[in-house]
Amino acid sequence: MRFAILGQTRAWRDDGAEVPLGGPARRALLALLLLRPGEVVPVDRLADEIGPPGGTSAHALHSQVSRLRATLGGGAAIERAGAGYRIVVAHDDDVDACRFERLTGQGRAALRDGDAGRAVPLLREALELWRGPALADLPESPTARAAAVRLEEQRLAALEDRIEGELCLGEHRAVVPELRELAGRHPLRERPAALLMRALFAEGGQAAALEVFEETRRHLAEELGADPSAELAALHLEVLSADPSPSPAAPPAQLTSFVGRAAEVTEVAGLLRVARLVTLIGPGGVGKTRLSVEVAGAAGDTVCFVELAALRDGAGLPRALLSALGLRENGLLGEGAGQQEPVDRLISALSDRVLLLVLDNCEHLVEEAATLAARLLAACPRLRVLATSREPLGVIGENLWQVRPLDGDAAVRLFTDRARAARRGFAADPEMVRRICAALDDLPLAIELAAARLRTLDIDDLAGRLDDRLGVAARGARTAAERHRTLRSVVAWSWDLLSEEEQRAARRFTVFAGGATAESALRVCGADGELLESLADKSLLEAAGGRYRMLETIRAYGAERLEAADEAEPVRRAHARRFLELARTADPHLRRAGQLEWLPILAAEDADLLAALRWAVEAREVETALRLLASSSNYLWLSGLSASAAPYATMLLDGALLDGPSDELGEEYVTCVLLAASDAAGHPVWQRHLARAGQALAAAWPGDRPGRYPVALLLWMMRNAVGGDMQGAFELVRAQLACPEPWARATARYVSAFGALGEGDAAAAEVHFHAAAEEFRSLGDRWGTALALDSLAGLAGTRGDRARAVELTDEALALTEQLGALEDSADLLVNRGDHLAGEDAAAARADYMRAAALARRAGSSTYLAAALRGLGDIALLEQDLAEAERLYVEALERLDPHWIKSLGDRVRTLAGLGRVAEAHGDRAAARERFREAGETAAVMGISTPAVLRLMGLPETVVKAVTRR
Repeated sequence: MRFAILGQTRAWRDDGAEVPLGGPARRALLALLLLRPGEVVPVDRLADEIGPPGGTSAHALHSQVSRLRATLGGGAAIERAGAGYRIVVAHDDDVDACRFERLTGQGRAALRDGDAGRAVPLLREALELWRGPALADLPESPTARAAAVRLEEQRLAALEDRIEGELCLGEHRAVVPELRELAGRHPLRERPAALLMRALFAEGGQAAALEVFEETRRHLAEELGADPSAELAALHLEVLSADPSPSPAAPPAQLTSFVGRAAEVTEVAGLLRVARLVTLIGPGGVGKTRLSVEVAGAAGDTVCFVELAALRDGAGLPRALLSALGLRENGLLGEGAGQQEPVDRLISALSDRVLLLVLDNCEHLVEEAATLAARLLAACPRLRVLATSREPLGVIGENLWQVRPLDGDAAVRLFTDRARAARRGFAADPEMVRRICAALDDLPLAIELAAARLRTLDIDDLAGRLDDRLGVAARGARTAAERHRTLRSVVAWSWDLLSEEEQRAARRFTVFAGGATAESALRVCGADGELLESLADKSLLEAAGGRYRMLETIRAYGAERLEAADEAEPVRRAHARRFLELARTADPHLRRAGQLEWLPILAAEDADLLAALRWAVEAREVETALRLLASSSNYLWLSGLSASAAPYATMLLDGALLDGPSDELGEEYVTCVLLAASDAAGHPVWQRHLARAGQALAAAWPGDRPGRYPVALLLWMMRNAVGGDMQGAFELVRAQLACPEPWARATARYVSAFGALGEGDAAAAEVHFHAAAEEFRSLGDRWGTALALDSLAGLAGTRGDRARAVELTDEALALTEQLGALEDSADLLVNRGDHLAGEDAAAARADYMRAAALARRAGSSTYLAAALRGLGDIALLEQDLAEAERLYVEALERLDPHWIKSLGDRVRTLAGLGRVAEAHGDRAAARERFREAGETAAVMGISTPAVLRLMGLPETVVKAVTRR
């Protein structure tokens, strides 16, 4: 007989029949006896704990024992022993709790021995024994409560052991949802937090892992007054110290087996070892993309896979590559890198990297793709490019590889493989299958579409229908154009077999540029999950990672059907509404603790946010376009994508908004002007709309009531710092000190600190910066907190408290790394180096060198210049005047003259060159350099000694610059 107490008390005979145990008292009695099979339980305890409050009588207990014996029969013996009773079972494993403890012990031992493959099945088997709370029939029993607590703790430990084993087996992504739920239910339990940090970090989620640590630390401090354990703190340091460089976009995950091209994979991979540009050419549906994915996997180097099908024109190609490389277009602390041309950033980022760049679906951008590939290959000697296209790129040095249809045997294997996925146990005459594949020109996509139909058609019916559709049973050699017609005919045939509802959903789905979640597809296409799964079953859609996507060949055909149905405009309008709704929902979370949760949600929709914006601008849907820009502006800034939206903002301002917007859209208009200015090409537009935008922002934020987009205030201040109305912007933002909107109030605190600095009141500035940091921190906004902490660190360094300056910079650095702001991490490393330089030159040099490496990886000339300036300072400190001068000159050449942060570094670099001249005894050259530094500081409006000291300039230089 088998017994269960991990849930309700139950019993089964050996034949599987359940034993009816009777009422609650009898089940409670059995549970108490089963807690320790074979051990005596005193009569007094049994009587006290199984009956109603106050206990049951000895006579009633004996009666329950007798009935229980009769119920169990020979399956187990209940014996009287001294002053109590005990139950005797054949094997301890007959009781689920005993079996659970044995299995978890064995699983934990296997895990300690490093045998996760053995540990995980044991632990899974143990956990499957649980059917609910342990000893559920004894809610009032003190003995049972203590035992239930012990068993629950063992269950949690076993669950953690199982997850740790799965992490050892590489199942990082699969366990993240379960770990999030577990950590949420047990916020004071450190092991789930540690496991979640490891799982997230293994999947490239360094920022998310750091956020888990911060949440755990906060819970421990608030509820227990305790710090994280040494183990969790060490893990935090490990994650924090890891290289925060972004991971390039990996090739798309493949959901089906790869058939018939193993030799080609080897040959193309070998060709790439000697040729730097290989283009896979062939007609649509022949398998170019799939072959490129397999080749990339066999190449051995880091791979960046760039899908170009969704791009409408070549202008967005460089930014598409930046995005695929994981690089931002702008930093959090200002435009900086965004002022470089995207191609220049790409060259900076790739100049010394070993990388295979896969450009997929180049045919509609062939000229632009060829130009960009040629320029990158010429400037980046360790880069290789694998392109797929229906025609050659036509670049010198290009090696072409013609991707041909599958050979006959491979085509049959592919058809059979996909047919078995559609119909279990599929078997057919190989000659029949070969005839079908030949009619399909052995094109992989056509074969997959046809095989998917075997879910509802038999093989003979399928062959007959294809013969009718294609008008031929078998073919000889075919040209690419003829194969394209074949594929189009098969797509049309497969489309025609869809129900009317499926056709409507499929053609509407074509408006999605980057695939869609089921929720988005429902909103835009009216397609529920069942309908989407049906389209995936028929190979019209692919499903992976909770998203659906459509192959470009099918998408092109479906887009034609959408136009023919006269639905394009209403569906695109619905698409724009969906993403406006998403952006509006996300916007407030991006200024609060939900930043790290919402940033990846929006990142998955980048292509569709921009597609919706493009449609609204081109269709002159001015209100929709402005609201989309405004609602997504904070996301675009935080994610470093503002320059991608700049052309659409410029187009809108130069078209429908030449005379400004309506009054109710004034604030949206301001965000449009700010986004246009985030790209160098938008500077003239910024100048034309500056005055009107300033008036609109002042009207939206009068100081006593909030507007809708508080981030516009800080961006307005940053933008006006150079080439704008700096004083007016300062007064507008400072007017929000009493604003009821907390983010705007924190921003006003932050900006007011610079006013105090300008007046020489460092103490007041510190009060403002500290208040801003606390207000941003209480909201959970990492961007604002990092800004304020960095400024506090500067003040601490100015007054000589270098330890505090480094501590504050470290905290700011952790926050920017959580946000994936590589450029800003480089900037903060430079700042930390500046704080360390006076006391620990070796540590400062290490920070400057790491900052330079990050800036190079990010392709940021501006931040690289700052790191070079710091290295120049160290060289000067060590009296290596020639090296110091070389580094300063190189830094000066790289600095962006249009960005306020660069102006600050320019002041320091010019001052450094002045000090080099002084050391050489060239006083005239030194005075000239100090004069230039002073003029640059005056342009910034920070020529006061207090602000120059905040920048870290030595006192002698401060005096020289202000004297000029």
